[in-house]
Amino acid sequence: MKITDKNLSYESNPQLSSSSGSSNVTEIDETGIPVSVGLFNNSNFLQIEPNDSVSDPSDSKSGSMPASSPLPSNARTGGSVDSGCDLYSGSWIYDSSGPLYTNNTCPVLTQMQNCQGNGRPDKEYENWRWKPLQCDLPRFDARKFLELMRGKTIAFIGDSVARNHMESLLCILWQVDVPKNRGNKRMQRFFFKSTSTFVVRIWSSWLVKQTSEAFDFAPEGVAKLHLDAPDDRFMDLIPQFDVIIFSSGHWFAKQSVYVFNNEIVGGQLWWPDKSRPMKINNIDAFGISVETILRAVATHPNYTGIAIVRSYSPDHYEGGAWNTGGSCTGKVRPLAIGEVVENGFTNIMHQKQIMGFNRAIEKGVTNKSKLKLMDITKPFEYRHDGHPGPYRSPDPNKKTQRGPDGRPPPQDCLHWCMPGPVDTWNEFVLEIIRREYEGSNNSST
Repeated sequence: MKITDKNLSYESNPQLSSSSGSSNVTEIDETGIPVSVGLFNNSNFLQIEPNDSVSDPSDSKSGSMPASSPLPSNARTGGSVDSGCDLYSGSWIYDSSGPLYTNNTCPVLTQMQNCQGNGRPDKEYENWRWKPLQCDLPRFDARKFLELMRGKTIAFIGDSVARNHMESLLCILWQVDVPKNRGNKRMQRFFFKSTSTFVVRIWSSWLVKQTSEAFDFAPEGVAKLHLDAPDDRFMDLIPQFDVIIFSSGHWFAKQSVYVFNNEIVGGQLWWPDKSRPMKINNIDAFGISVETILRAVATHPNYTGIAIVRSYSPDHYEGGAWNTGGSCTGKVRPLAIGEVVENGFTNIMHQKQIMGFNRAIEKGVTNKSKLKLMDITKPFEYRHDGHPGPYRSPDPNKKTQRGPDGRPPPQDCLHWCMPGPVDTWNEFVLEIIRREYEGSNNSST
């Protein structure tokens, strides 16, 4: 199958089977927690070219949890890493200094990610930091960040994982400067008066245009994703921002119809006419959406800032999905080398995201914006300990242990505890911004 127009070209091989041997992946319910669904049978998995494969970590050091995140040979960082230093190949090392904030010092922390406030008994997951192999990733410096962003705006655009990321940044910055809430119906917006810095979040489930009206043979009420058009609910705001971080992927497991070039070309959990061939499945759709939004930003006549794609955030449900026995209960340390179980769905979503990123670059940046890839997927496959698990609410009567039948309680193994591993994402963001605004050369390289 091949879909082509003058801008987009995606191919898939219907003969490749799932590397995991399973046709079940996860859908996201209205709270942002995965629900188990049958995605497609094995014959419909997309082909990953050998040069695009993601390798297992192979280096180890005593006292650390090694991980590596080598990019496929055709992937680019958009200038987001120093020459000779890949920020995303490294290991998790223990750091007894602990987090920069606590659940008691951050008033904007969503309760479902407040793991300590919800009774999680262990805290070691808070004490690991990421160490690149060839350089150092400095501990987040809130004052440094605010100074670099003086008079500027950083925007998080995307799904509930974008909210998770944004709240982590707010929690850290809150320790040095308490912001004013200046949000409105279109966005959350926090203003740091000391440096006239705005931190913004805008909800966009898929990052592309979404409609609900009836379209061709798709009825009203089912989400129609126009894969070749960016989400028009925020594109007019783009010129206001200096740094944008895009987050998407998990909502492509939800029911939706895919529209391309004004034609219905596929769907997820929706395809009424089995005799009519689908041209695009949800993984194809994700890759196309990444290219679409990045090309829209890179060709926007009034955007000159940095656009960062945060790569696909892995979940760690073991033994099923959240409502079918999936669990991350009892995980208290990062996985060690050799312990990661490859997740075929995560891998292929990561691959498609990188392919979309590369295509956006290859087809040209016509403005002065800068596209960056923040490739957290492989490093965070090792952080099965960083999710709320069953500690999703402060309810003292919640179930946190397996029942008499051995089934674990409902839990969240997709989002990230705060404080926790997600705070590392902001160390990556700060380093990307610093390198852009100050240049590559400093003592960390």
